[in-house]
Amino acid sequence: MVLLSSNICDFNKKIIGFNLKNIDGQTYHLDNLLGENGTLIMFICNHCPYVKAIIKELVKTTVELSNYGIHSIAIMPNDTRKYPEDNFEKMKKFADINNFNFPYLIDETQEVAKKYEAVCTPDFFGFNQEKKLQYRGRIFELKNLKIINNKNELLDAMKTISKYKTGPEKQFPSIGCSIKWK
Repeated sequence: MVLLSSNICDFNKKIIGFNLKNIDGQTYHLDNLLGENGTLIMFICNHCPYVKAIIKELVKTTVELSNYGIHSIAIMPNDTRKYPEDNFEKMKKFADINNFNFPYLIDETQEVAKKYEAVCTPDFFGFNQEKKLQYRGRIFELKNLKIINNKNELLDAMKTISKYKTGPEKQFPSIGCSIKWK
């Protein structure tokens, strides 16, 4: 496992469209998934211990964000030939076990992850109503795969974005496993 940190927020970078297959077998276009008050795009996978450490809290966060008109979308970017634990069937199981309330899409070509410049799982991209990037940070501060500060930075940032259309200036990068590129 290679540990990486996400990049800093490139404020106002426009959201990039995509068509990706969801675990329900349907293909979704980004335009059909956008939230009225913002959109959270999350690059995650099934096997990364950093994702596993925060997944229950992440699902709770997405439920709360939906109350603010923010839609959440998860994208699995890893090479499933080299990492079969992230394959499509196992994505379905992971989503079911963790009660996902959001689309879990597979980026088989890895083109979407490359366009977003995603580097790790988890990697969070918070967009405002104008489809401009306002958050690229962590959900919680982690140490040794344990949440050491209960301040949900992702939730706070996205609530601020829904209200003021802008994210916090001070952001801390997400840390996680490197994306498994082909």
